[in-house]
Amino acid sequence: MIVSLQSPLKIGIYKQNQLVEVISSHEQTSEVLPKIFQSLLQKYKIQKIAFARGPGSFMAIKITYIFLRTLSITRGIELFACDGFYFSKNQPIKAMKKLYFVKEDDRITTKIFQEEIETEFFLPEVFEIEEFSKDIEPLYILPAV
Repeated sequence: MIVSLQSPLKIGIYKQNQLVEVISSHEQTSEVLPKIFQSLLQKYKIQKIAFARGPGSFMAIKITYIFLRTLSITRGIELFACDGFYFSKNQPIKAMKKLYFVKEDDRITTKIFQEEIETEFFLPEVFEIEEFSKDIEPLYILPAV
């Protein structure tokens, strides 16, 4: 399971749907994701990957999607995704400056908060596939310029 919407990048390894290992990194997603997966692919037989498809860091979302889609094609790994609010316990997700993504009534919009909100992303202890979808396209929600 991968959450790369903001730093730190978090990766959870699940065996029999139970979280057994957590990898966290403050490095750039583009730099660290290939390194981590090089090690993981030698250590584990990965059959499924679930990830947060957005909203969040536009570049991290794009890099994660391209990297995972490539793995899926070349290694036959099944991909699943959901929005990042699953991993933030529905807390606002920083967009830029004082602008945050919020989810209300299953609708994602942006909202300005005067005070900075520290949102921590979590990896669930149990991997529940029904929380994820085969809709893996990046979820880009950008404010009007």
